[in-house]
Amino acid sequence: MSIVETIRTEMTAAMRARDTQRRDTHRLLMAACENARIELGHGLSDDEALRVLQREAKQRRDSIEEYAKGNRQDLVDVEQRELDIIVSYLPAELSDDELDAVVREVIAEAGATGPGDMGKVMGPLMQRVAGRADGRRVNELVRELLASS
Repeated sequence: MSIVETIRTEMTAAMRARDTQRRDTHRLLMAACENARIELGHGLSDDEALRVLQREAKQRRDSIEEYAKGNRQDLVDVEQRELDIIVSYLPAELSDDELDAVVREVIAEAGATGPGDMGKVMGPLMQRVAGRADGRRVNELVRELLASS
């Protein structure tokens, strides 16, 4: 079963269970997937659906950060519940140790020696960790490792 079909099935289950939070989040995800399908002009593959889910998760993380700055814990809680549901569809994130190993490997392969080689590293690295690590987290680690080289 594809990711979009799984979301649709779980949305139906949430409706039957009268779980409004899950139902609304799944509706939101279905709308985002439908918008992407229309934009692309064809049904979404699982990779394309994952990109949509990653974008939605990033939006929730950014919203949580902003709401926390504004001392709006009620909105932080809502966004966090939505994020938890979205993350359940995404592949497991790399641990710090796993990410560190991948970054060091790509730096060595690219022959990067300092901060000026950031571009040589980020392209291949992001392809390798796609969907399994946040871009901001990856960027910070690459900067740190290249600065200490």
